Amino acid sequence: MINRVLIRIKILQILYAYFKSEDKTLKAVEKEMFHSFDKAYELYFQLFTLPLHITKFCADKIELRRNKLRPTEGDLYPNLRFVENRFVKQLAANLELKDFVAKNKLSWAEHSNVIKELTEQIINSDFYADYMATKTSDYEQDKEIWRKIFKRIITPSQTLENALEEQSLFWTDNMEIIISFIVKTIKRFELENNKFQRLLPQYTDKDEDKSFAGKLLTTVINRNSELTQLIDNHTSNWELDRIAFMDILIMKMALAEILTFPTIPINVTLNEYIELAKEYSTEKSSIFVNGVLDSIVNQLNNEKKLIKVKRFDVS
Repeated sequence: MINRVLIRIKILQILYAYFKSEDKTLKAVEKEMFHSFDKAYELYFQLFTLPLHITKFCADKIELRRNKLRPTEGDLYPNLRFVENRFVKQLAANLELKDFVAKNKLSWAEHSNVIKELTEQIINSDFYADYMATKTSDYEQDKEIWRKIFKRIITPSQTLENALEEQSLFWTDNMEIIISFIVKTIKRFELENNKFQRLLPQYTDKDEDKSFAGKLLTTVINRNSELTQLIDNHTSNWELDRIAFMDILIMKMALAEILTFPTIPINVTLNEYIELAKEYSTEKSSIFVNGVLDSIVNQLNNEKKLIKVKRFDVS
């Protein structure tokens, strides 16, 4: 789950705070980075429990209506399709989810308002009405409605974002990308896997991913003066203090990656950091960053300072 995209984002955020404060040691920054990876994985599980809490909230409301003094026929015989969703039942029994939640004491007990608001938004949505009106019951539809809920209701929820910020400062910045991992996980669910359905591991290749993150972070910090000079040489018409700090930091990370990881193609690195500029800096940053990096790469190539090798899998 902690892929290269998320690693770059986390390092960008941590470096931004590091260079703005300048009161942390490299060792402390590295520790903070790996802690942020752990918290991102924790958020994956915290958000994945939302279907369980929302479903229980709906089931409790149905039970309350049934026990009214004068229940209507609709109260006594409600449409149970949502609360009997087979994907949610499978998720509730999932061994990995139950184990992680128990060990890390994850809960929404202090934020029942989030569950209530999300439930109301779901019930008032067009796709919920369509789902409840469908005559046939289908496991794929049971999965699909929750993919829609995560994408259309949970992702943009400001109330949810505020609640996550109260629980952990590491949880708010990357909610959208974590939810994208959840949506992918839901798609992979198979009914026959029952409670043994595998969730995403924290790392695809723990040693390689942690090595990549550590090297990238330390290279930017240790070679900061060199990287600053490279950028300064190719922005002669600009004073560095007039360039957005985030643009400079993104370019430093890109150059550190290009200079440190010979098996990563240059165009892959450039594309990744241009996307970061689009997401985390100003409107025109991606064009500016692309132009400066392209100029620096051309110089480094001409000076034969770039060595790129093909990577071969050995098995």
